[in-house]
Amino acid sequence: MEQRRSRMGAVRTAFCGGALGLALLAAPALLRAQTATIVGYPVNFDTVNDTGEETHGFEIEADGIQVSDITRIFGGSGPACFIRYCTGAAVPFAGGVYIRWTSPWDPQTQQFTQGTPIPNGTVASGESCWTVGLGARYPAAGCEHFGISTIHSPTRVVYRWLVADPNNPGQLTYFTGTPVPGAPPVPVAIPHPVINVIPPAQAGAQPVVYYDVQVPELPPPPKQVPQFGDARWVKVFEQDVDNEVDVNDLLAGNPAVPQNDAQAETPWKLLQTNPHSLNSGVLHNEKLLGNGKHAVVRRYEFYKYTGAFDPASHEALCGGVGDCSSPQPGELGDFIGAQMAGANLEIPAVTVTLVGKGTVTGANNQINCGHACTTQVAAGTAVTLTALTPGNAVFGGWSGDCTGLDPSCSFTVNRATNVTATFTQVYTLSIGRGGNGSVSGTPDGAFGTFIDCGSSCSAKFPSGATVTLTATPRAGGVFVNWTGACSGTTPVCTLTIGDDTKLQANFK
Repeated sequence: MEQRRSRMGAVRTAFCGGALGLALLAAPALLRAQTATIVGYPVNFDTVNDTGEETHGFEIEADGIQVSDITRIFGGSGPACFIRYCTGAAVPFAGGVYIRWTSPWDPQTQQFTQGTPIPNGTVASGESCWTVGLGARYPAAGCEHFGISTIHSPTRVVYRWLVADPNNPGQLTYFTGTPVPGAPPVPVAIPHPVINVIPPAQAGAQPVVYYDVQVPELPPPPKQVPQFGDARWVKVFEQDVDNEVDVNDLLAGNPAVPQNDAQAETPWKLLQTNPHSLNSGVLHNEKLLGNGKHAVVRRYEFYKYTGAFDPASHEALCGGVGDCSSPQPGELGDFIGAQMAGANLEIPAVTVTLVGKGTVTGANNQINCGHACTTQVAAGTAVTLTALTPGNAVFGGWSGDCTGLDPSCSFTVNRATNVTATFTQVYTLSIGRGGNGSVSGTPDGAFGTFIDCGSSCSAKFPSGATVTLTATPRAGGVFVNWTGACSGTTPVCTLTIGDDTKLQANFK
């Protein structure tokens, strides 16, 4: 209780006008040769305001992660806000991160300017309760859409509605369902997925992706008979996706989201915790990822169970044959919300491609091109690559996941990373003089050299460089002609460097 009170205090003191969030539990697999690893956990969900009062925000408590583990938060900003609270804000605490979407407070009217109303009966599809999904119906629908992407797994996730704090104007507190001071918050009854990737037994085989959802434990008041938890109906839709998915892909109408009955992996399942079973209340789905797919997406729909309960134990007493395999008449209640969860899978690796003659080293001594230009690393590994240029070349820069002309590039590997290092061979331009005169040239050569014969009569240039030379006789002298790579009697010569080049300017 003391821990709960201290966290509530943090809400009251830290987020007048703050924001909300969502999280997805996932456990990355240990790295093995040729094994894919989860590199991103995008999740979006719709939730209905079933508190019976207007709310002014939403919170996701994600334990065991840091703010830096959150890569995206759904919502938008400015004129591109997709929900009434715009984007959420991540607020760190000692054990994890709060992600909050909250209404601004108007000090003049002493009112919150945004609120989620009591539902008016509008039906949302599960990923459509936002400005584009419902359009003009959204403001009064009484539901919201939230989502984030993370790169690491929270150890625990809780969703909560936020309401005006009656004792502190301008601040929000958790919805508890009772005016009794100190009452615990009521969590939103939408289970969050737990995702694991199980490496294949053999190198080169495809991994198995596991999704689990567990119904929140919301038992009625304790009695002498052990109590079952509240029951929830769930439907599951699944599909594999060719490309990685983002939070904004997990929305209504996006082809990444499975929606039709042909994609129903679990048509119906009743989830309920059983006090006599440690593994009860869990829906387990697994899929062998194959055919070059890069993501597994599942969509969960949750509904209230309105059938009969055992009056002593609170166990659901389903109709029909009693196996609770599908809702019987009178057993399917209101839509609670929907969860869209994706797992992006990659083999965390570094691949270096060389253009031209040069060497790249790094990745904890695992890269030494051209001996080994690809290496697998554990997700989250910090890597530094260094381009080493031979004496007959210049470094032309990085492309791909490294950019710029600095020969050193550092990054963190969480997926297949591709880097190209370009080296351009240089050639020597040698200039002779017959008679008394000088030759100057533009541009300057590589390595800081320039042409100003007689102080410097040779310079190195990258292949393909265009050089303009100008011959100037001494006072009273005459330029005669060029010989070698330049020819003619005009004192200006322009040539393109493609090999070691020699020429001479003749004077009299």
